[in-house]
Amino acid sequence: IGAVYTQRTEACGINAEYGYSPAAKTGRETGICPVRRELYSQCFDELIRQVTISCAERGLLLLRVRDEIRMTIAAYQTLYESSVAFGMRKALQAEQGKTDMQKKIEELEEEKKDLERQVNELKSKMRCYREEEAERRVVEEKKHAEEIQFLKRTNQQLKLS
Repeated sequence: IGAVYTQRTEACGINAEYGYSPAAKTGRETGICPVRRELYSQCFDELIRQVTISCAERGLLLLRVRDEIRMTIAAYQTLYESSVAFGMRKALQAEQGKTDMQKKIEELEEEKKDLERQVNELKSKMRCYREEEAERRVVEEKKHAEEIQFLKRTNQQLKLS
């Protein structure tokens, strides 16, 4: 750490260097990027150094601000990792639930097929029973008609005799 105050043009040169450095281009576009974080940390440390040279109290205040920012970023990092883990757990649960639902759907489709088969069998039996009942009724009616004819003939013969 030098005690020499940096000129504005040097600070602009540092800004341009960090903005166009190959390390900055390899960093992540979103989220907490460790490469960008390190570059900005170095810039902030340089700012703190320069401010401390001109005013020690302001420099100490900026050191506190830097430490608070680092703790906040660490908390955000933990929160981010926790939320990613939560999202993954929920995605896995959803996938498991989807698999379970697929099995349930297959079981219900099998049950539906069985019930449809039973319905068709029962309809077929009912058709057979109706046909048998119709035939039985025809036979009964014919038998009843013959019996009535027999009784009428018998009645007429008795009247004639």
